Amino acid sequence: MNKLLCFLIMLVVLSFQASADIQRTASGKPDLSGIYDTGTLTPTQRPEWLGETEYLYPWVAELLNWTFTVASQWLIGSDSDPDREAPEAGGDGNNTAGAGGVGGYNAFWVDPGDSLGTIRGVVPTSIIYEPANGRYPAMQEGVNKRLGDLYQSFGHDNTGTASWLDLEGPGPFDGPESLAPSERCLISFGSTVPNLPSLYNNYKRIVQTDTHVMILHEMVHDARIIRIDSEHAPLTDGQWLGDSIAYWQDDVLVVEAKHFKAVNGLPGADENLHVVERFSRLEDGNLNYDFTVTDETVWTAPWSGRYEWQAKPESGVYEYACHEGNYAMGNILRGARLLEKEWREQQATNTLSSPASD
Repeated sequence: MNKLLCFLIMLVVLSFQASADIQRTASGKPDLSGIYDTGTLTPTQRPEWLGETEYLYPWVAELLNWTFTVASQWLIGSDSDPDREAPEAGGDGNNTAGAGGVGGYNAFWVDPGDSLGTIRGVVPTSIIYEPANGRYPAMQEGVNKRLGDLYQSFGHDNTGTASWLDLEGPGPFDGPESLAPSERCLISFGSTVPNLPSLYNNYKRIVQTDTHVMILHEMVHDARIIRIDSEHAPLTDGQWLGDSIAYWQDDVLVVEAKHFKAVNGLPGADENLHVVERFSRLEDGNLNYDFTVTDETVWTAPWSGRYEWQAKPESGVYEYACHEGNYAMGNILRGARLLEKEWREQQATNTLSSPASD
């Protein structure tokens, strides 16, 4: 009997030591405060050809990490030619989002992470783990069109002419409000709620008290204020980041966000977006981040993801000034008016020279 009692006491002590092996606040709650890098090479969606293969062999992950390191060093080491000419009319073919066909930043500024992420020692093939194929569920009818209309200034085909005048409806550069929300520095260039990794600016700073948690996002300097043991504020016009409240479930901080604007940082999501996030402090100082997204007017089913935020206690989150779109807006709109003038003059010339006008 004495041996059994000693064994049970030992289990309790070991269990307490394991749970106490993480940083805690004075009130005994896990302390999530710190600076984290959320960059990872793990894709949000799993490549279709992997099907329901949820994890990689470690040697495959190591090979992929090595390949990325070599490729990124080559790209970063390839300096731009300071004597290069201006791109030809219509752009140089680099029509990635926001580049407008005239090229974007040097690869030096791209910082998506340097390795595939791990979850408790295994290497997942995607951040999304539900549905089982690791991919977004199908979108409801009409959502893609709404996205296309909203991001016309990103998605139009830059030919060096006012080609949008050939299309019906509002154009991508009719006025300030027709530019994409992220181009106007209103929302992040990457999803904030839930947080998904971006090509750069992946650092976060968490400050925690007994009643609030603040998450400062490096990308577009979003500061998200989460109230602990509170109620949702009354629904008004919605917020860019939604209204977030939280509660502790043992050592897991559960955050519930809703009351978003019809346009927010998660591509496709609308005012019916509902996000549940789960933050867990790990023994090595990292955070396990798990989330579930529900938006019945956008996706045909809920979807969930998870990945680790890497602790970076020696780092800082520096000021992010999203000025480029604002400073350039006058020139963007001025350039569009000039292209439209040229287009109409060309159309008039074509009409006068056509056989039907003789």
